Amino acid sequence: MASKQKSFKTLSASPRISIAPWLGIAAIIVLIDQITKVTVNKLFVFGESRPVTSFFNLVLAYNKGAAFSFLASESGWQRYVFTAIAIVAVIFIIYLLKRHAGQRLFCWALALILGGAIGNLIDRMIYGHVIDFLDFYIPNSSLPHWPAFNVADMAIVGGAAMFIIDELRRVGK
Repeated sequence: MASKQKSFKTLSASPRISIAPWLGIAAIIVLIDQITKVTVNKLFVFGESRPVTSFFNLVLAYNKGAAFSFLASESGWQRYVFTAIAIVAVIFIIYLLKRHAGQRLFCWALALILGGAIGNLIDRMIYGHVIDFLDFYIPNSSLPHWPAFNVADMAIVGGAAMFIIDELRRVGK
């Protein structure tokens, strides 16, 4: 009986792992994302493009839709749908961070996705669209430019890639 009580006390007394570092990473992503968007929005006029290299331009673009401007040409309802989806995603990611705070790669992935989701959510709530400014393309090609994107989008894609790697590692064990 005494050993059962001792193990119970040991288990219940173990410290919970904090999600603060993961929220800190997300906050850094949001900060970098918003600083870059505000800077480009102040220095450029809508549609303006400045070449940086033979395969990369800075451009001020607005995306009223989702990834690859999906539903961007709709009447405006998509702003509210994508805002609601982002809010639900943020809540769910925070829940997952609390449940799995000790799983480093998984939480890195979630923190990047969280930061990106919040960054784009801020744009939708303030401007009604997402500010994009990174324009990559293949030089001397008839192929169109990839859709412009931003730091939040990079964080989301990076987080998704890390999530896939984490799952593949987990399945491999």
